[in-house]
Formats: sequence, C-alpha cells, structure tokens
Amino acid sequence: MKPMIVDHPLLQHKISLLRNKQTGTKEFRDLVSEIATLLCYEATRDLPTEEVEIETPIATAKTKVLAGRKLALVPILRAGMGMLDGMLTLIPAAKVGFIGLYRDETTLQPVEYFCKLPEDIAERDVLVLDPMLATGGSATDAISQIKKRGAKRIKFIGLIAAPEGIEALHNAHPDVDIYVAALDDHLNENGYIVPGLGDAGDRIYGTK
Repeated sequence: MKPMIVDHPLLQHKISLLRNKQTGTKEFRDLVSEIATLLCYEATRDLPTEEVEIETPIATAKTKVLAGRKLALVPILRAGMGMLDGMLTLIPAAKVGFIGLYRDETTLQPVEYFCKLPEDIAERDVLVLDPMLATGGSATDAISQIKKRGAKRIKFIGLIAAPEGIEALHNAHPDVDIYVAALDDHLNENGYIVPGLGDAGDRIYGTK
C-alpha cells in the first residue's frame, strides 16, 4: 500500500505552525496532540462496525457501533509520547505500550533501551506513534519488536516523513500501512528531514 498523506486543510495549517521555529514549546506540544487526533480519525477509518438497536428520545433506531476490535497504541519514546493524548482522545479504551529507542549519532541506527507492551498485544490492532519518519530505522525496529510478540495488524502514524524513511519502512514491513500529514523533500547529511521541523522531542519538551 502507498503511504497515506493526509492532506486535510486543517492538518496542513497546523503542520505549517509546527514547522515555524518561532512556535514555542506549549503551542508546539498542543499542535502535536491536535494533529495526532486528526490522524487517528483517518487511520481508524476501516474499523469494523456492527448494527445495534437503541431507543432515542423519539423512537427506536438501528445504528452502528464499533464491533469490539481491540486497539493498542505504542509510542516510540520519547517524541511519540507527544502524540499519545491526542490519540486517546478518540480511542480512550486502547491499551498503551512503550518502546524506547534513541538514534546513535554516529551510525544513525536505532538503539533500543526499553520495551513494555500489553500482554495481549497479539490480539490487538497496533498503532505505532512517532512524529518523524526520517531514516525509518526506529520505526522499523519498533515494529519488528511488536511483531516478535505476535501482533499481525500494525499501522504507523507520524507527522512528517522523508522519502528515505517511507522507503525503508515499506521495504522492511510492506504489510504496515503508513499515515503521515506531510511528505518532505529529503534527509540531510545528519539524518534530519528537510525542510522538517527540527528535533520533535526537543521541541515538545523544551530540552533545547
């Protein structure tokens, strides 16, 4: 499947604000959460429903509810945490797991330092969260760890991607659907997305 670039006008407006280097920490954090909510709406469009009968204040009605499919959210630490609350706004019953990775500044390869997932992860649809899909290394490694625990239905949700990251993730996990709000031009020599928005984790938490 081709990556889904969600180009809704509201998303594009918020992404523009997110890119601006003048955007402060609180506003940046709020925007990441809001964008995550909008991406969650799109990424869960294919959830199955079933028909039920209810009583409205006026009459009996046949309507649809979710068919009970279990969901799990797995943010990649630390930047993925900025997306978590926005996702939980729409799917508050989802279980949450965590995968901790950092990028080796020399090799640009992901190094895993933490992994804690729901015990029934194999029974759930899993949404992996990370704002930036740059080299694709962290997302690829995180999804590999989730698959090792038996999960079969996995989607990746990010804010901004580079073509290199899309290609790497798709080549490693062609069965994983990718949802992002923007596809940028390329990676620079330091592995940062251009034009990008800088280091998402630092901007979410104000650490630089």
